Amino acid sequence: MPKFITTTLGCKVNQCESESIANLMTSSGWTQAGDGTCANACIINTCTVTRRASMQSRQAIRQAIRSNPGAVIIVTGCYAETEPDELRKIEGIDRIIGNKEKEKIYEIIKNEFEPKRRALITPKVQPISMAGGSADPIPHDRICLSPPEADCSGKFQSSINGNGFMHTSATRSGNRTRAFLKIQDGCDAFCTYCIVPYARGRSRSMQVQSVIESVNNLQKAGYREVVLSGIHLGKYGQDLSPGTTFMALLELITDSCIIDRIRLSSIEPNELTPGIIKLAAESGKICRHFHIPLQSGDDRILKKMHRPYTREYFKDLIIRIKESIPDAAIGVDILAGFPGETDEAFHNTYSLIDELPVSYLHVFPYSPRKKTPAADFPEQVPDGVIRARCTEMRRLGTLKKADFYKKAAGTRADLLIEDKRDEKSGLLKGISSNYLSVLMKGEDRIRNRIVKVRIDKSCGDHATGQMENRKI
Repeated sequence: MPKFITTTLGCKVNQCESESIANLMTSSGWTQAGDGTCANACIINTCTVTRRASMQSRQAIRQAIRSNPGAVIIVTGCYAETEPDELRKIEGIDRIIGNKEKEKIYEIIKNEFEPKRRALITPKVQPISMAGGSADPIPHDRICLSPPEADCSGKFQSSINGNGFMHTSATRSGNRTRAFLKIQDGCDAFCTYCIVPYARGRSRSMQVQSVIESVNNLQKAGYREVVLSGIHLGKYGQDLSPGTTFMALLELITDSCIIDRIRLSSIEPNELTPGIIKLAAESGKICRHFHIPLQSGDDRILKKMHRPYTREYFKDLIIRIKESIPDAAIGVDILAGFPGETDEAFHNTYSLIDELPVSYLHVFPYSPRKKTPAADFPEQVPDGVIRARCTEMRRLGTLKKADFYKKAAGTRADLLIEDKRDEKSGLLKGISSNYLSVLMKGEDRIRNRIVKVRIDKSCGDHATGQMENRKI
């Protein structure tokens, strides 16, 4: 059987799409190559949200080419969408595939695989290199990119495939106990630093009935928890006809699906409505965990970023969540070093996070992205200053996480036990509704089950616990 490898960088949406591609490959007779095994096809699903992400994408591509001689090399994802000319400089890539053409990857690999395999065993005359030039490894007709989705004013063209949403399969794979389901793609916000609208296109949603069917199929396949994922999750349903809202979808899921848990991926502050918070507090099905991108705690910087809320709004939101759900986990995204971020502006962000009961931080360094307005803003912050601010903010995030775990000691939680034991300790490992990672003794028979656990103590980035009784 031919073998393939998928390498995924970036967000949960990319992970969902890579899984869908992998499921199609395996159902068509391909097998995933194990560690140290050469593959016949390599699919690299790239990210370009930061300069580092682009660099890591290039590294992953070159590593795949070196480790899998003769393989068909397919590069897709956001870096492929926005910077195909940069990728054309890497010799060994067979195809560059835009985000909207990901569903065609299997057919492309199938068409490329046999010709390339035959070419490997057929002697070839090497072309003579001309002085001052080099061979172009990817002709223009072998780059498959999405049509331009936005002009300079941010107005989107109409979609070529319905609403343009790429439906990812809802099937169980690997040893995961949690499934990630992409229900929304694209973004209309056009924050001044963000390349995503240019790479992903306009906001578009999975049909409501398809979401319900997918959640139910995942539950039937053995999953206990489904993570609803999207690029701009709070905009779910606004492009559908008839239109709907994310809140309405969550209410429908809680009423009509028998899945144990629904977890939300990142959701914007102004779209985390009182209704969603109330539903999470009362339903028992929506996880008590919110990941909310703040980016900056300075009003002037927020305005320059084109973020539609203020420092005070964010503060009130966090307090409102904690009043409704005292043990809620609250994760926050921070973007350090945006153009014009003075020491005072950074301190405003730091002090806001310091005073709020957030549980953990994801801290990113600002890096200019082509096509985005912020790339041309004056007062670009030096790299060294950005690195220092990231370090300081991450140190605060470590303290916040430790405090969150410390406060959990002595409490009780429903823990979803993962299929794999912790590699270091050999203990069972599980995750609570409010995103606590807990290690505990127990038998293998309770894996992929939800059990009631008493949290004993915190141990840095995890807690330990003891099972009280079991829920089948």
